[in-house]
Amino acid sequence: MDTLELVAQSHIRNIAIIAHVDHGKTTLVDAMLRQSGIFRDPGQVGERAMDTNELERERGITILAKTTSVPYRDYRINIVDTPGHADFGGEVERVLSMVDGALLVVDALEGPMPQTRYVLTKALAAGLHPILVLNKMDRAGARPAEALEGVLELFMDLDATDEQLDFPIVYTAAKAGVAAPSPTLAGHDDLGPLFETIVARVPAPAGDPEAPLQLQVTTLEHDDYVGRLGIGRVSQGSIRAGQTVALVNHEGQVTRSRVAKLFGRVGLRRVEVEHVGTGDIVSVAGIDGVSIGDTIADPDNPVGLVPLTVDEPTLTVLVGVNTSPFAGREGQYVTSRHLRERLYREQERNIGLRVEDTENPDVFRVSGRGELHLGILLETMRREGFEMAVSKPEVIMHDTPEGRMEPYEHLVLDLPDEYVGVVMERLGPRRAAMQVMAPAGPGQTRLEFHVPARGLLGFRSVFLTDTRGYGVMNHLFLGYRPYAGPMTAAPRGALVALEAGPATAYALDNAQQRGVLFIGPMTPVYPGMVVGENSRPQDLEINVCKKKHVTNVRNTGSEEAIRLPTPRALTLDGALEYLASDELLEITPANLRIRKATLDRHERKRERKAGS
Repeated sequence: MDTLELVAQSHIRNIAIIAHVDHGKTTLVDAMLRQSGIFRDPGQVGERAMDTNELERERGITILAKTTSVPYRDYRINIVDTPGHADFGGEVERVLSMVDGALLVVDALEGPMPQTRYVLTKALAAGLHPILVLNKMDRAGARPAEALEGVLELFMDLDATDEQLDFPIVYTAAKAGVAAPSPTLAGHDDLGPLFETIVARVPAPAGDPEAPLQLQVTTLEHDDYVGRLGIGRVSQGSIRAGQTVALVNHEGQVTRSRVAKLFGRVGLRRVEVEHVGTGDIVSVAGIDGVSIGDTIADPDNPVGLVPLTVDEPTLTVLVGVNTSPFAGREGQYVTSRHLRERLYREQERNIGLRVEDTENPDVFRVSGRGELHLGILLETMRREGFEMAVSKPEVIMHDTPEGRMEPYEHLVLDLPDEYVGVVMERLGPRRAAMQVMAPAGPGQTRLEFHVPARGLLGFRSVFLTDTRGYGVMNHLFLGYRPYAGPMTAAPRGALVALEAGPATAYALDNAQQRGVLFIGPMTPVYPGMVVGENSRPQDLEINVCKKKHVTNVRNTGSEEAIRLPTPRALTLDGALEYLASDELLEITPANLRIRKATLDRHERKRERKAGS
């Protein structure tokens, strides 16, 4: 099916699919696409078909909200697939204005999780009446009764209205493409009950089709042929290709433009259309300068809709030009002009992000919703060919008349029983206050804490190490609370390169006795580059380029091959967590290097003396 038929407003259903990470919402969309009848061969819909971004496929998470549509009988169901991670909450908040209902997907084994609370909070605040989808009913150990009880408690805890509490329940096994109105899926072999529930319980979009045009842009896309696309729902009126419209920005300024093309979605394809009516979701091409939150309106009656608002950022980093001796060797975009243009362009599309200039024209302050939010941006820029130097992430404090306030997180940990003691010991110095300690299955314990956001910086890698990789960590922004006081983190020393050149196996063999290495033989290094972690709390400067002194005297023992351990691999997220306050992360398309902010060793000594 390569065309998009004009459908009566009463036969349009706009829904968002919201869930905690890995509860199966993108898999559910895959199954809905396969069973929609729009593909000659349903097998061409691969796994996570909506996750088109390379990073989304690598990490197995949804980062960007995306739209599609499927036909069901004579209805059109417009679907918005949303991220499940709270760091990308800005994506969820802005797309909820496009829909009239939501599928709340919950794992029948795990029940509601921290991000379930977050996305449900936003859906209820938007006045939506969710449909509960208890997914993974085919999973061993599924507990639908307990999961339903947890969801009911969550609805009541969030002060849902009586109408919102009267939610329908659909039981699904998304991977198998099966839905049923009861926990026993026997006798059902498709998603028919889910489609029927959507048609029956999600209201048709409101809005007067005869009123002047209003369409608020909630998402941006780029096309190599038609340029920037503004995506949104027609709140009232209608829009045609070639029509003259008014663009009303968030400051109320009005400019005239002409609609070049209109596109709708059919399955995974973008399809050109000539006319779109009230309640439908459309992509508009040809509007110069369109940004998220702008309103496309009737030129004779240019009235803007209420600007979109999202939660404020809680974490900030400094992103600057790469100033290391290796600058410009591996990247295509290395100047402050390139960096500034890219960051401010991202801010237009990513409304959860804040970019500010600093006193240094080569350094920019970038604030986001969490480490993952910032890490995804930096990884994306790295793959585009950018070089940059990034500081240690810091939480954003607020000074109020009541005193200093800092962001807090609700931390949920699922881990084997034997690791509970060591994890609680780790969280003590991080000012974490335990809220819940309960069993989470055979041999498993669930711990819940309220902890300052700065207490979680660098905690994920420590937690995974302490639990041997068996622990599962989730957290949710709670809000700003009074400053909890200083935190005494365990000091960590670094092995710092003393000279420039390629590292030698002989020198690294000596260095490995001092700590854990980040590099292997023949890796180019420069003075001030961090090449490993010292086993002692102080920094240690070492020469990793030293070569073995050659003589004509042979020693049988020294002729044995040098055996070096595998260096610790640095990921971008892990390196950001690892950074000390006096270090920077050098990011290039080919490498990640931790370095001292001040490369000159004598200057570092003077700074230490001045600070002591």
